[in-house]
Parts: sequence; C-alpha cells; structure tokens
Amino acid sequence: MTINVTHNGTPIQGGQTDTIFALSSGAGRAGVAVIRLSGPMAGPTLCALLGRDNLPKARHAIYAPIRDPKTEERLDDAVAIYFAGPASFTGEDVVELHTHGGRAVIDGVLECLAAQPGLRIAEPGEYTRRAFENGKMDLTAAEGIADLIDAETAAQRRQAVRQMAGELGALYEDWRARLMKSLAYIEADIDFPDEDLPGGIVPVVRGDLASVYGEMTKHLADNRRGERLREGFQIVILGAPNAGKSSLLNRLARREAAIVSEIAGTTRDMIEVHLDLGGFPVTMVDTAGLRESGDVIETEGVRRATARAEDADLRLVVVDRGDWPRIDAEAARLIDGNTILLVNKVDGADAGDVPTVWSGQSLGGDLLELPVLPISAMTGQGMESLLQLLETRVKEGLDFAGPVPLTRLRHRQALERASDHLDRGLQTDIAELAAEDIRLAVREIGKITGRVDVEDLLDIIFGDFCIGK
Repeated sequence: MTINVTHNGTPIQGGQTDTIFALSSGAGRAGVAVIRLSGPMAGPTLCALLGRDNLPKARHAIYAPIRDPKTEERLDDAVAIYFAGPASFTGEDVVELHTHGGRAVIDGVLECLAAQPGLRIAEPGEYTRRAFENGKMDLTAAEGIADLIDAETAAQRRQAVRQMAGELGALYEDWRARLMKSLAYIEADIDFPDEDLPGGIVPVVRGDLASVYGEMTKHLADNRRGERLREGFQIVILGAPNAGKSSLLNRLARREAAIVSEIAGTTRDMIEVHLDLGGFPVTMVDTAGLRESGDVIETEGVRRATARAEDADLRLVVVDRGDWPRIDAEAARLIDGNTILLVNKVDGADAGDVPTVWSGQSLGGDLLELPVLPISAMTGQGMESLLQLLETRVKEGLDFAGPVPLTRLRHRQALERASDHLDRGLQTDIAELAAEDIRLAVREIGKITGRVDVEDLLDIIFGDFCIGK
C-alpha cells in the first residue's frame, strides 16, 4: 500500500533520521498498552495503519481499527494520537497507539511496525535522549525522568518530579548565566585595556563571584540528602550472635527474610530488605554476628558487616537482655551518634528495668547519649515505638525543604571542581587568571546540564533507561 500523506493539506515526507518505535507501557497482560513512534516516518506509518491519506488533527485522539498495511489484517481497535514536532516529547513527529494490552495484540502490532520501511526498535532511553538533543530538556531533567520511573516511595517521587520539572537545571543555569556575565566584563577589560577601571575590573565583579560561590558551597553542604534519597537510607543491624538480629529483620519486614536459628553464626552474609518508612526509602541490612571465629566464611561475614556498618546512615545495635548493659566490643567500636541501642528478648514487665538513654564514651573518645529501646523481636513488643523512632530519624536524614538537592555523584563532582575554580579565581586580582578560572567553572556547570560537549556521558546516562522511554 502506497499512501501520500498530508497534514492540514501539506505533504509529509520522511526524513533522514531513523524513526523508532517501542512499547512504552509496562510489559505483560494489561487493559491498555501504549506503543510510541518518533521520527519522520511516524506520521506516514500511522496513515498506513489507519488506511487513510491524511493525518488526524494533532493532539486529538481518534478511535479506529488499525491494520497491517501489507496483509490488511485487522490487528486491533485502538486510540491513536498524533503529535506534530516540535511540539512533542522528543521534538520530532510522535505517534502514540493505545491498544488492548494482551500479549498477542502487542506482539502483532510491534511485528507489523518492524516490517515498515524506515522503522526500527528504540534503544533504551532513546526517546528521552532525542528530547535532550532536540532541546526539549537538559540533562538534569532527563535524569529526573529516570528517577521518577524508578521511584518506589512518595519522597523519591516528589524529588524526581521537581528535578524533571527543571528546578535543578534552572538553579545551575542561573549560576552559569551570572558567571558568564562576570566573565564577559573581565574579558572586555582584557580586550580593551584603554578603558580599564581604576584598580581593574576583577574587584568590581568579585561580589557577584563570591555570591555564586557561597550559594554553591551551601548547595554542596547538604549531607548528601538527595543522593541518599535516591539510593535509600541505609540501616544496619549489628550485634553479637544470637542477639536476635535476624528475628528483628523479619519482624520489620513482616516476612521470613532471614533464617532464624538458635545455632550461633547462622547469618554469614548480609541480607537486605527494602522498606517504605513514612514515604521514605530504607534499606534494612541484617549482618553476621560480631565475634571472633575460626570459620573462614563467618570471619568474612563479620568483615563485611563491619565495613557496611561504617558506611551506614543509622546503626541498630541489638543486645540480648541477659547481656545488658554489656555491649559486645566489636559492636561498641562502631557506636557513634547515629546509633540506637535495642535491648532484645524483653518480655512484659521487664521493659521497665531498661533505661531510655545510654550515656557513655565511644571508642573514639566522644561522649554519647544514645536512645535505648526495650523490644521483643519474637512477640513484637516495642516495635511500634521503634518504628516511630526510625521514621523520625529517616525523615531527619532525608527530608529536604528548599531548593531541590543534589541527586547524583556526577553533579557533586562537577560542582566541587567548579567551586575550586571559583575559589581560586576569587584569590587573584590578575584579570587573565580570574577569567580562566571562571571559564573552567562555567564549563563544569555546563557538563551537568549538557550545555557543553558531554557526548561521552550520554551513553552512560541514557543506557540506564528502560526501552520505550
């Protein structure tokens, strides 16, 4: 079937860029599936599927049978929407087919599209990459889309939506524009020395440079909240063998995630459980009992437990009621201000014998006052109080009011380099040196948003996307 396609009376011709297609909704049986096409052949392909020679009105949904152009087999009755570029997600002509979500329907439509001239299956993240390359968004917004797709909690969703909407990119672009203005003044002073101001131009713009530097320094000093929110708040459970760590993990997870046994040393590797506490993502980690052992595997488990605990956001040190107030030496070595002591195997009235605060000295010499909670991982006693305390600690560690925070290591590293350049530029009155440092700072900020050459980064960034996005 050959069709001369028009839109509002204007002929539509296929271009040189590949037209891509993919299932954009989730795979598997569903009520509705969304198949998306993007590129110069999107419009002609839609007309071929509909058996018509003119495109539907842009952004208006139509309901019609779609047929294989070669065999004229009816594939499905679908809703079709045409988005004329550049007013589309990718900036190209885009078509969305809303079909029934059965596997046979989806496979039939995709096989039909694969047989059409000029079409190919999309690569992971290719739609969003095209949107970036066509100026529809910067790299931070594109990364926000990836975070939104991966979001598992309300807090992650809120952060991703703000970044996708451009808040982070707008902040960095504001810094970049202000630095570019200062750089322009300094370069004008260098190029036209006869118009030089008394004392030079660098002292004049130093206030603006210092303002950006101060905002950048404050932005970096966020205790990595944004990155931790993306990755999840890390809580590690520590203690001697048979203190009840695995029972506690199972109680918090509300399932049998870890093997519980009276035999000491049952847990030899780390067991992770992902939880949603108050809308925030938490990774709860059960670890090997801390003790010296002649068993090579158990020794390795203890080493891993110690290493994981050192990097944790919060430590739960579990102590057997019969051992309290003695704390295992290995666990005591890891105690700091981000520690909660849990006295386990407490039943009924015994809870009143456990103090609510432990005062002592860490092995590092710090004087500490740590909360103490009596619990029974077996019966659930004290769990409600523990969950309330954990939610409070997690919220304190991750909640972030104000500008959207840093969310990725590459952002942090680029801003740290930009900050170093600005700091050096603020220390000199020599215009040429200051200009070079400002230029380098601008370049580092541009790497974050994609305003400079970032080709080497693109495959890494968009390779983590799912196909269809």
